[in-house]
Amino acid sequence: MTPLEFIKALRAEERLRESSKHVKERAAFIRDVLPYLGPAFLVSVGYMDPGNWGTDLEAGSRFGYHLLWVLFISNLMAILLQTMAARLGIVTGHTLAETCRLEFSRPVNLVLYIISEMAMMATDIAEFLGAAIGFNILLGIPMMFAAVLAAFAVIIILALYRFGYRIVEYVIIALVATIGLSYVVELFLAQPQLSYFVPSIFVPRLPAEGLYVAIGMLGATVMPHNLFLHSGVIQTRKSIMVNGVPIHESKKRLMRLATIDSFFALNSAWLVNSAILIMSAAVFFKEGIPITSIHEAHRTLTPLLGGLSSTVFAIALLSSGLSSSTTGTIAGQIVLDGFLNIKMNLWVRRIITILPALIVIYLGWDEIKVLVFSQVALSLALPFAVIPLIMFTHSKRLMGTHRSPLVIHWLAIASAALILFLNALLISEALGKL
Repeated sequence: MTPLEFIKALRAEERLRESSKHVKERAAFIRDVLPYLGPAFLVSVGYMDPGNWGTDLEAGSRFGYHLLWVLFISNLMAILLQTMAARLGIVTGHTLAETCRLEFSRPVNLVLYIISEMAMMATDIAEFLGAAIGFNILLGIPMMFAAVLAAFAVIIILALYRFGYRIVEYVIIALVATIGLSYVVELFLAQPQLSYFVPSIFVPRLPAEGLYVAIGMLGATVMPHNLFLHSGVIQTRKSIMVNGVPIHESKKRLMRLATIDSFFALNSAWLVNSAILIMSAAVFFKEGIPITSIHEAHRTLTPLLGGLSSTVFAIALLSSGLSSSTTGTIAGQIVLDGFLNIKMNLWVRRIITILPALIVIYLGWDEIKVLVFSQVALSLALPFAVIPLIMFTHSKRLMGTHRSPLVIHWLAIASAALILFLNALLISEALGKL
């Protein structure tokens, strides 16, 4: 072997060692991250609930792909605020509701609790309605029977909690995966053209009469119960061990993992919402059919794309309703425990909160009006969750060296101000529809 060949062999061996080292580092990173993933996926369910479906279907059927950019901006704001909620839970060891109880007076807490509870009960009606419609479409049974069946299904999922929180997470992630796969099938059947919708993701265009639909999409982005939920479910990761060391001992590392979790989970929700809008635009807008209800969307899909499309649509809707109803119940318990320090079995809470939904279904209220009402309730409650969150995460006394950097703080203020302004317009418009 010549000296030159020897040097080349040494370099090749060195590159092989470096490559092996990088592979091991990546494997170790994935091994560390995987046990942590989960909390943000529970939160992401709220961004794919039946209320969002109604808005996305209407936006796509009326305005084509033009409002895809609204979903993109909404997702960026959601990642920002949800990550802040997770950071609060990690650093303080308390949920957003608990922090309110510790920092505010009793009368203020009572007001915050009542507002939050009413908003969650209202949105729970819409989420539960989605599950009931899913069973109604798939099994062809009356809505009341479908509602009772949906209630039992959610209670069964919550009952798995006794076997560990991770089991519930797996079920929710499976339901989220079902929604995602369903819309892969829907897009395959609809066959939208990339050149039509990709530019609309990044180039803002507001069609005539599209303002209030855009407000509805953006205004429903950050839901108050999701902020409470994220700050609570993040606590389940305190017991995770990495290299024999409790992960909560390194708050900086835990916050980094929470950011990764939020990034993947909320981007998944964004892709699903975008897929709903794209499918609606490719099928309904193309045919000149405006969609104003979920039932109408299902009925219209069958003649346009065939029975498989409408069945897959119903499966995705059922998965969305069941998963969002489950996480909504968990969020409700976090709020009750946090504000009032009252603990209640999840299945008991589910039975109590299901009564308003059953009454709504029994009375046969218009589903779109119910969805509009839930959006109004969420919009009214939003300031009472976002403003305390921004205050707490920038407090040096509460967060120490982990408080939000000035840039993040002002971005959050700007996002909150925009959401609140648009919510005010949304409320004004929505009340006119009721």
